[in-house]
Amino acid sequence: MSTSPPPRLSRLPSLDQLRSHLHPSDIQGLAQLATRGTLGITELVEKVQGNVYKAVAAPFGPAGKKFVDREAGASGVRKRGITGLVYGSVKGVTRLAGGAVDAVLSRVVPRLAAPASSPQREALLAALNGVLGDQLQDSANPLAIDMSLRHEGQPLLLDKAALAQRLPGATGKILVLVHGLCMNDLQWGAAGLQDDEDYGRQLAHEFGYTPVYLHYNTGLHTSVNGGQLAALLEQLLQAWPQEVEALSLLTHSMGGLVARSACHSAAAGGLQWLGRLKHLVFLGTPHHGAPLEKVGNWVDTVLGSNPVTRPFAKIAQIRSAGITDLRHGHVLPADWQDADRFAAAPDNRQPLPLPAGVACFAVAATRGAVPATDGTARTPLLEEVLGDGLVPLSSALGQHADPARDLAFSPDRQWIAVETGHIALLHSAPVYQQLRRWLG
Repeated sequence: MSTSPPPRLSRLPSLDQLRSHLHPSDIQGLAQLATRGTLGITELVEKVQGNVYKAVAAPFGPAGKKFVDREAGASGVRKRGITGLVYGSVKGVTRLAGGAVDAVLSRVVPRLAAPASSPQREALLAALNGVLGDQLQDSANPLAIDMSLRHEGQPLLLDKAALAQRLPGATGKILVLVHGLCMNDLQWGAAGLQDDEDYGRQLAHEFGYTPVYLHYNTGLHTSVNGGQLAALLEQLLQAWPQEVEALSLLTHSMGGLVARSACHSAAAGGLQWLGRLKHLVFLGTPHHGAPLEKVGNWVDTVLGSNPVTRPFAKIAQIRSAGITDLRHGHVLPADWQDADRFAAAPDNRQPLPLPAGVACFAVAATRGAVPATDGTARTPLLEEVLGDGLVPLSSALGQHADPARDLAFSPDRQWIAVETGHIALLHSAPVYQQLRRWLG
């Protein structure tokens, strides 16, 4: 084990700088979000006021009920009262104005040529999709990211001739890098690596891999993304311009859950790429969940337990399906289907072992300087729980008290980076040295 240098922190762009990076379609998408946000806040305030009315009116029995709208699904504010008319007017005007803006932009946007994207724009879209991605997709918002395989930030056309032109040096060793929540393919950045190169380029130079990068909407359920990735990898191998010797997946955080789900989908669908999969590497993957999402679920429960504060629980429940999947580490559709993803519930995941016949490796990290456990010593509890700041050590190493859920990485296929945070796993020189040992 070793330490990694602290990640470089880029200065957040100003509002004026941000405007210069936006495309016309982005403005249309943000306008749609602003309309929905205004409506959501108005409805929230209305529900809070209505619940206060209900609480105050309850002791007065039938007399108090006259002042409260008690219809099923109603906020409690009477629609024909002055307050109800105010809320109705605000929502009506917002819908009218939002619809008018969207109609104008719908006519204008197709006529405007979009400039080349920038890292700042890609980071903004990735963050929005991580938090709201399922809602963006459901509302057909132009900000929603469609899954693609990319090279140098541009989508790859999965056609043999097109790939041969875009990747003239393609070899038979394919390396697919899968990013995590709220991230994008450009953020495999290289703060600690030689010549500012990411893991993919380094492995290409040293061992002849050809790296391609997944770009996807991290706000969708991990199993949805897993199914899409499985289909995309099948297309990639069929269109690859060289005979494929081996396929390797290098994943970070949520990306590891997506990859495991993709392997399950490939096995269920009889896809050929799974037979070519040689390596599967997990960097800080929350195989058994992440504490922050468990805290979010606890906040949902506390706020929802009181009639007055219950509407505020809706604010916390804006978070995407991808985020709530991180509570326990969902990878299968059965893990979340027919269930309220915001309800407090035990871990009812179906066990899913690592794919058979694939060399699987796990890198965990701790912000402390604690040596790795060797079977005779235990990692202090604080270091175990904190882990890399987001994922506990045991979760990243796939360890579980239930033998059916324990991923059982062999000792030589797991490694702990010390004094390293979750994001630093993306650009750590010591982590890269470990990757060299496994993938070289």
